[in-house]
Amino acid sequence: MRIFYTLMLLLIGQNAMAIEEPAFKIILKTEGFEVRQYAPMLVAETLENGDMDEASNRGFRKIAGYIFGDNRANPTGTSAKIAMTAPVTLEPLSEKIAMTAPVTLSATQQGADMASANKWRVHFVMPAKYTLNNIPLPNNTEVKLREIPGKLFAVHSYTGFNSVSRVQTKSDELLAWLQSKTFKPLGSVQLSRYDPPWTLPMFRRNEVMVEIEEFK
Repeated sequence: MRIFYTLMLLLIGQNAMAIEEPAFKIILKTEGFEVRQYAPMLVAETLENGDMDEASNRGFRKIAGYIFGDNRANPTGTSAKIAMTAPVTLEPLSEKIAMTAPVTLSATQQGADMASANKWRVHFVMPAKYTLNNIPLPNNTEVKLREIPGKLFAVHSYTGFNSVSRVQTKSDELLAWLQSKTFKPLGSVQLSRYDPPWTLPMFRRNEVMVEIEEFK
């Protein structure tokens, strides 16, 4: 976790003037929970094995390297720096889930136990000005670019640190809220982290989120 925060410090220090976030529209809001309609987005992602912290650190380093210049721009072939965005997202993965499913970190199955997950997708959303046609290409073959269509997500926001047990508790709270509203989750719960390491725990912005079925 220390490595993750050190890298986050360096990245945010380089881009502190303007941290872009994915575009979304709030459809429903209650205390601690929201339903958001996200616009289509382009992400840079990598798959990692290990526990939540190990996967987060390795994935962050690889994608950070990509946006810092370990890339080649079309058509010149020269490298370019890409602005840091928020959040960093982690998603637990199943071996049976294809790479084409959606920095975030997530576990693989709906309601998956974060403590037992050992395969993860780590992704950063790329700045909105980029498309697959104009974004620099990664030199690292483990970093992939992928377009994600607009999707509906249920989101549970909270403050503080992110231990595995705390993330699992918040994920369980989100799934319980969905059940109370009869909303149907469509994938695994993802963890998104927004803040630099010097942020005090009570001011940290964390979110667990999961794609849900369209409703009327």
